[in-house]
Amino acid sequence: MKLNALMDNLGARRDIKRVGRGMASGYGKTAGRGTKGQKARAGSRKQATFQGGQMPILRRFPKYGFTNPFAKRYATINLGDIEKFIASGKIDAKKTITIDSLLDAKILNRAMSGLKVLAKGEIKTAVNIVADKWSAAAEAAITKAGGSIKNK
Repeated sequence: MKLNALMDNLGARRDIKRVGRGMASGYGKTAGRGTKGQKARAGSRKQATFQGGQMPILRRFPKYGFTNPFAKRYATINLGDIEKFIASGKIDAKKTITIDSLLDAKILNRAMSGLKVLAKGEIKTAVNIVADKWSAAAEAAITKAGGSIKNK
């Protein structure tokens, strides 16, 4: 086997369509573009959103709403998930659970603006959690299980 002898399998590459090379080629004269009109000319094509000159639907409907660029979005975790990860061994219940420990355990994939704990599911293990926000029901469930939750 020599490098200069390497080649593609037959049919792996198709020959390019050579247009405008005389009538005998089959793509002479108009070069496969038909006759006249905007599509036959060079350089100009209608946009994909063009609607025949009527007012486009994207301009007919009013714009509304607002996205606050300063809004804080929190990475959330539920109490049921914390209990499940403790049972599987991804979280050590004896250590304090922080956003960094959840990121290290690959439970969360980004920190966002902080950690928020929600009360979905139930927790039986006593855990100490450091979070930015939490629901009142989550706090009640954690203290009932013998744990604590506090702010950073």
